[in-house]
Amino acid sequence: MSDLNKIKVATTLAAATAMSACSATGISDRMASPELTPIQNPATVAGPTPVSIPQPAPVVQDYTQNSLWRTGARSFFDDQRAGDIGDILTVNIAISDQAQVNNTTSRSRSGNTSASVNAMFGLDQLIDRNIPGGVGISPGADFGSSSTSNGAGTVNRAETINLTVAAVITQRLPNGNLVIAGSQEVKVNHEVRELVVGGIIRPEDISATNTISHTQIAQARISYGGRGDLSNLQRASTTARAVDAINPF
Repeated sequence: MSDLNKIKVATTLAAATAMSACSATGISDRMASPELTPIQNPATVAGPTPVSIPQPAPVVQDYTQNSLWRTGARSFFDDQRAGDIGDILTVNIAISDQAQVNNTTSRSRSGNTSASVNAMFGLDQLIDRNIPGGVGISPGADFGSSSTSNGAGTVNRAETINLTVAAVITQRLPNGNLVIAGSQEVKVNHEVRELVVGGIIRPEDISATNTISHTQIAQARISYGGRGDLSNLQRASTTARAVDAINPF
């Protein structure tokens, strides 16, 4: 077998190996329809580690002795807002952000240095006596440099999201604040849209309709995305992403 045939065989084997690897991972994922994830513990949506923040000791006051109503009763006079672990409340997400940044930089620098040596301890006169023609010596050196730098950058960004998702109270902090977490998945024509929200809220910020705005969530973590046919088309191929990862330029 000639060297050219050996190169062709090696190239064919390498291409076949790469295609088999792609077919085992990327191609199978692109061909299959995305599946919804199983219902999970809401406490793990925002992370498996519970929130731990230094808090002052809570002040506990017992009003049960003077109360005319049974604690936790689902009656007309009870507060129906979420407040206990496992209760559900609605989070209204209305994000409308717009940012514009313009930067312009201009820099100019120039320098010049000149040095010379005259006569050089009488060597100039010695050359005049021995070399006719009036040759003189006056060595010199000139150095000059200049640099100019101009830069300009513009960033325009706008985001608009209007969504509503139900969240579950997963933890009650010592000062009474609540940790919430919620997720939502919708599948339409081989495309799954995912919404995840989590953070810390105050019970006082929950409205009478058992809703809260995303602007009232501390340490808010909001994620909105998807997976499926459309997401795969909008994402760069595996080869392109691999080349970008190792490309030094």
